[in-house]
Amino acid sequence: DLLLLHGTNAAASGHEYRTVADALAEEYHVIVPDLPGYGHSDRPPLLYSASLYEAFVEDAIGDLTDNPIVVASSLSNSYVAAAVQNVDVSRLVCICPTDTSMGSRNVGLRSLLRSPVVGTGLYNLMVSKPSLRYFSADHGYYDPEKIEDEVIDYQWTSAHQPGARFAPASFISGFLNPEGSLEEHLSNVDIPMTFVWGRNANVTPLEDGRKLAEHVDAGLVVFDKAKLLPHVEHPEQFVDVVRGNVTGAARER
Repeated sequence: DLLLLHGTNAAASGHEYRTVADALAEEYHVIVPDLPGYGHSDRPPLLYSASLYEAFVEDAIGDLTDNPIVVASSLSNSYVAAAVQNVDVSRLVCICPTDTSMGSRNVGLRSLLRSPVVGTGLYNLMVSKPSLRYFSADHGYYDPEKIEDEVIDYQWTSAHQPGARFAPASFISGFLNPEGSLEEHLSNVDIPMTFVWGRNANVTPLEDGRKLAEHVDAGLVVFDKAKLLPHVEHPEQFVDVVRGNVTGAARER
């Protein structure tokens, strides 16, 4: 079993793994859920929180898989790190892991973004096609020419489902940040871990990855010409990393 968990942003979904899922399915039983509030999931007006996602990830591992390899992207790694305290996994592959999103928790900002008029207007600006392309180019992709129109169309459609603004409102206002740190949780598990990092990542810089990998005794694989989405820009090499091979990337540890 191979569980692929997407990151969190205004237009997040399991579509993040579109470039690698089919290739990985040749060898693994691949499961790619949409996190609650994203993608094709239901989007009720909940006060989305880190604890909700930690519970979801723990249930997904426990109910849908049997001792899986878990691949997680960005902030979702913090939910996996909390979940593996209670459920068994065979290996972790962590793409640019972090335990912070948009700063400290801000109740007023969350309320504003959840409001029906002003919140909807602000949200629609954030998930307009020009904004989606800008944010992808700013910190997602190293090469903006790889941002396909089909990807932007999918993100736009996903981000305009009924209730779509509620989970991102919690993300932007800091309520998806976990209570415990990645260092704390990952130091308590004794399973193989590989961090995958884009050398050009600016939101979660490579130096942070080196420090965290050393602290929790994880392997570190670095992709050149990549930011937060090395698996999207270099799918064949990423598939090799999941399979336990490192080609086309630099193993630093």
